[in-house]
Amino acid sequence: MEWLHAPWRIQYILAPKPPPGDGSLFTRIAQSNDDEANLVVARERSCFALLNRYPYNGGHLMVVPYRQVAELGDLTLEELTELMQLTQRCVTALKRVMNPDGFNIGLNLGRAAGAGIEEHLHLHVVPRWYGDTNFMPVLADTKVLPEALQETAARLRAALQMLPR
Repeated sequence: MEWLHAPWRIQYILAPKPPPGDGSLFTRIAQSNDDEANLVVARERSCFALLNRYPYNGGHLMVVPYRQVAELGDLTLEELTELMQLTQRCVTALKRVMNPDGFNIGLNLGRAAGAGIEEHLHLHVVPRWYGDTNFMPVLADTKVLPEALQETAARLRAALQMLPR
């Protein structure tokens, strides 16, 4: 078995977390009007998409229902459908903007499965390129992203606006 180590994620793990009862990070972003500061790239009726501030790779998006639910079975049919439709649009936009060789797409449900925000499910869309795992994270404890998050968000926002809904 091979192991993929992601030491750059320690910033997220060690970052201060809001007190319980304030709603999830995603609930606060959903209610905010500052999409640029929150790296939101698209909003639909029941869900939205944003760049991960602590990405595994450049272009790492998360698609999130507005309603805070922890379990896939708690989504309505409308939320579930729109979650997948927005994911599909995000993949298309990422292909146009970043030209990846493939994608990892998935949910981490529950702490044991690796959910960092377990109270609010979210779908990860991670673009992948041949050779995107290299010596920098392993030897230098550094993840190289090809452009600033705000620039990636702006390019994806523009690409998503051009796609049919």
